[in-house]
Amino acid sequence: MKARISSLLAILAFSALLVACGDRPSDTAEGSAEPEPPREIHGTLEPFAAEAIYFVMTDRFVNGDPENDHRDQGGEHPTFDLPLPECDGVQANVGYLGGDFRGLLTHADYIAEMGFTSVWLTPIADNPDQAFTGGGEIDCDSILTDRGKTGYHGYWAKNFHVTDEHLTSPGLDFAELTAGLREKGLKTVLDIVGNHGSPGWGMVERQPGFGQIFAADGRLLADHENLHPSELDPDNNPLHAWFRTEPSLAELASLDPDNPEVVDYLAEAYLRWIDQGAAAFRVDTIAYMPHSFWKEISDRIRAKHPGFFMVGEVFSTNPAELVPHTRAENGGYSVLDFPLRERLQQVFEDPDSDYALLADRLYLDDSPYANVYDLVTFYDNHDMARLDATDEGFIDAHNWLFTARGIPAVYYGSESGFMRGRREHAGNRNYFGAAGIETARGHPIREHLARIVRVRAESVALQRGVQVMLELAGHRAAFWRIYQKDGRSQIALVLLNKGDRPERFEIARGVQPGQWRSALDDEQVQVDPGQPLIREVPAHGVAVLLLDAAVVDPELLTLIAGY
Repeated sequence: MKARISSLLAILAFSALLVACGDRPSDTAEGSAEPEPPREIHGTLEPFAAEAIYFVMTDRFVNGDPENDHRDQGGEHPTFDLPLPECDGVQANVGYLGGDFRGLLTHADYIAEMGFTSVWLTPIADNPDQAFTGGGEIDCDSILTDRGKTGYHGYWAKNFHVTDEHLTSPGLDFAELTAGLREKGLKTVLDIVGNHGSPGWGMVERQPGFGQIFAADGRLLADHENLHPSELDPDNNPLHAWFRTEPSLAELASLDPDNPEVVDYLAEAYLRWIDQGAAAFRVDTIAYMPHSFWKEISDRIRAKHPGFFMVGEVFSTNPAELVPHTRAENGGYSVLDFPLRERLQQVFEDPDSDYALLADRLYLDDSPYANVYDLVTFYDNHDMARLDATDEGFIDAHNWLFTARGIPAVYYGSESGFMRGRREHAGNRNYFGAAGIETARGHPIREHLARIVRVRAESVALQRGVQVMLELAGHRAAFWRIYQKDGRSQIALVLLNKGDRPERFEIARGVQPGQWRSALDDEQVQVDPGQPLIREVPAHGVAVLLLDAAVVDPELLTLIAGY
């Protein structure tokens, strides 16, 4: 992160001079003026770093229009309301349950009230109209098993250019949805897929839509024909030419990244959704396509939409597998921070855990990523067990997520501990609905979440500032966040306590004199030269103290220089 502090040598020189001169007034004689402190200190200048993301699986959020449920769809392989056997008393479902654009827009205020500024939607492209008859049998703990499942989740596109009929209503397609969300102060992060279409093989018999790709005008462009990938004949059958001839994920029809027609088709689809209001993309299974493919997609998108933010999914806790995607030569994507997520789960599920578990996944110094501050941070999602924490554990997790580096994302229902600990086929993706929203209102997790989300929304230091650790052990964490650019300066001191008793923090290192204020209650705190900053943080609490001033304290400048 040293590159994000203008002139490391200037910082050190300035610090040394201040130490030598003590508190003497500046000498105004010609030729003896003190050097200026660094003009820029920041973790990132990425505009999307200001966002707070709420992730919804659209079909499972709220059914706002029963007319688009298509309850009779699918014939002998119906698609609506397909419950699974119970898992520990909870029943999951692999059919459509009615969540749609109308339900999301009607309840957008509920999301905005918590302080979120962006909504991440699962893919909206048209999926097959039957339940899949192939694939492995589903059980409570299974993954990548799809027998009897529908495309309710959106990741099985057959037409990447057309919105699925379960989502839209008269006068409310994707463009109208994004416009309506913007009116509520919410941007749209759209989940896109490039690696695959729908399941293409393993069916008892061929099913319409599965393994097929259609053009925007409805023409059939590609067809897997229920053949194992090794049986495809791309050299002699044009309908096979869009697919790879080796299996990838489950029975999904894997698209050929080296086929220019595939690249053109997908790039045009992505640009279509941007034109209709997508403000950013979450890129599904980015690691299953080569860097050259995603570089081409990135170049095409950013040629028309410079700086367009895209975050890729690499389902791995090994940073070496994530880092290459963040490099400019590979398209310059952000990534979901799976390595940190693993530790967040460990820390916040176990009341006796040690904050120190997070240390080696923060990468605040000498980060291998293009910029670790641009990563999207989270503790769970739709592809894993939800966080299995107490209410206090969720509160502690949110206090960290919205004060530490990264762009925070929270999965729907987490604000009330919805389906905590549940895997995909054991309740993770269950229907939330208007009843879930009403249950969540007034829930202590949601109340605390809304408070810390708003604190971040009002602090440029928490959004973009460099993070300097002071303490990370036991139930205690303390760190600076510092932002300084173009005349806008802010220093934030964050104090976290995930224990069951109040903790007294006495911070002496790098404390800059001035009139500080508490971001949570606007209490004014005067700190005089040489005086430590003392604060008691309640059990499972957070304190954020702000000083709207440029950094001049020599010790703090030296601490920053280490990052």
